[in-house]
Amino acid sequence: MKYLENIVSPRDLEKFDISELKIIAQEMREKIIDVVSKNGGHLAPSLGVIELTIALHYVFDAPKDKIIWDVGHQAYAHKLLTGRLKEFDSLRQHGGISGFPKREESEYDAFGTGHASTSISSALGIVAARELKGEKFEVVAVIGDGALSGGIALEGLNNAGHLKKNILIVLNDNKMSIAKNVGAFRRYLTKISAIPTYHKLRYDVWELLNKLPSSIVSEDIKELAHKIGDGLKNLIVPTMLFEELGFEYFGPVDGHNISDLIDIFSKVKRIRGPKVVHIITKKGKGYTPAESDPTHFHGLGKFDKTTGLSVSDDGPPSYSTVFGDIMVEIAQKDTKIVAITAAMPTGTGLDNFASKFPERFFDVGIAEQHAVTFAAGLATEGMKPVVAIYSTFLQRAFDQIIHDVCLQNLPVIFCMDRGGLVGEDGPTHHGTFDLSYLRLIPNMIIMAPKDEIELKDMLYTAVEYGKGPIAIRYPRGKVQGLPPKKNPEMIPIGKGELLKEGKDILIIAAGSMVYPSLDAAKILSERGLSTAVINTRFIKPLDNALIKKELEEKKLIVTVEENAVKAGFGSSITEFLLSINAKNRILNIGIPDRFIEQGNPELLRKNLGLTSSGIAKRVGDYLNDVSE
Repeated sequence: MKYLENIVSPRDLEKFDISELKIIAQEMREKIIDVVSKNGGHLAPSLGVIELTIALHYVFDAPKDKIIWDVGHQAYAHKLLTGRLKEFDSLRQHGGISGFPKREESEYDAFGTGHASTSISSALGIVAARELKGEKFEVVAVIGDGALSGGIALEGLNNAGHLKKNILIVLNDNKMSIAKNVGAFRRYLTKISAIPTYHKLRYDVWELLNKLPSSIVSEDIKELAHKIGDGLKNLIVPTMLFEELGFEYFGPVDGHNISDLIDIFSKVKRIRGPKVVHIITKKGKGYTPAESDPTHFHGLGKFDKTTGLSVSDDGPPSYSTVFGDIMVEIAQKDTKIVAITAAMPTGTGLDNFASKFPERFFDVGIAEQHAVTFAAGLATEGMKPVVAIYSTFLQRAFDQIIHDVCLQNLPVIFCMDRGGLVGEDGPTHHGTFDLSYLRLIPNMIIMAPKDEIELKDMLYTAVEYGKGPIAIRYPRGKVQGLPPKKNPEMIPIGKGELLKEGKDILIIAAGSMVYPSLDAAKILSERGLSTAVINTRFIKPLDNALIKKELEEKKLIVTVEENAVKAGFGSSITEFLLSINAKNRILNIGIPDRFIEQGNPELLRKNLGLTSSGIAKRVGDYLNDVSE
């Protein structure tokens, strides 16, 4: 770390010449690779923007000038240049620095991010506030080309072009989001990237004309040159989208050439109004394994930095993998099944489905709202759409779930991966609200499997049901490792199961909390508290008959879920008890009413009391409190 360790703030970059900045870029790559190999994280995105980050901080005066990173998983280099080098080894660890920009963490993090496509809208809001307050500073939004498939990004572009405020949008074009980018916008950018000659010619002509005195070049000549430029544009690029939206467009620029980047940003900084600088980068730049397989190295766990191989993690497969296998199995027998995902074919386990049934697989890009309404359209024509999206990202389509699916009672199946605590990606990625925001919607059926066998039965049930929307929610991580079940079985809608009988306490558990609740019941029974356990299976509708039967003579009803306690599964049980005027005491155990920090999922569950010993302790403490 010959140079990097001497950078306390971005202004220190001004001390170095271009050759030294290149060394700093290499030192940053080595540091990021080293830390991510130990902690896991988003490697390829951050490696691809190191030169861009250096150039932005060299030209712009952060934190006075605001640099906003879309999604934020590419902000590791930004953290290294903004005073967090000494803390960088704690990246994504419990109590350490976040893997995403976080306003509470640094004044250089102008806007907190974690979900895609938000940078332009948030940057434009900052710009509008700047104008209203009469202040002067620059605002830069860095957005990847994949994030432009998100509707909010296009809404932001549209509004920014209309307002004509001074804002710079840096389009980081690496042809990737997590998987390979899809859609018409991708083809459009590819077309632009293939014809750099026009843009260089146009920029050079205007630079020359603007530098010449008016005595030599009249305004009429400049106007004529402008018209000639437009004609040239129309010959080479028939549809210049950004300029039609009201932006000055510059590029494409080599995103790994620090000198060129500093030059273009320095010149564009002097131009007022909305501007787009289009840069071309390579995801995973400078680390051969990541360059060769950017999808795998987008976000990963620990790996050997010498070989690039992931650290061996033997054991059963993940829920995502099992889901993908089940999808292939049932789709072979039912040609009406189609799979939809939002730029996450590998993450959701659908890559195998995509290769076997390409005509029935739809990756719509980072466009969750579109994914849901697209599925609704498919359902109206008798297809059986399965929408596989991470729980935290499905939040973005809440209105579409209500209006386009549930209101019309369409048989769309939502498979929500990463339900519950996901770990080191932290509060932007925890799926802790889905049971709350889905159970309030009429016509929605919600299931949560306790293991892979139940997941298979639930997916089969959802496909065969066909009378309305169904959501299946399962966690991140490995399945139980149970012997495979050959033939799936229909589960009667709303039917729970009594797993353990008991006389004193009744625990009603959902999904990932069923097995910990069974173990907690054993602990309580050893303490003289005979404890029954129900696997609810259905969050909605509840098995009211089974619950009512098991209420008799129980001194305490306990609900356990890996979801927000507020309005969650436990709330539905409380509501039911009130509706029948039950006299039992009730204790709801789940995620408290706050955003949960990053950290190892097992550690987080332990801290929140969502382990077998934690559940037993919460029950014991509650009984002690009410007896005093």
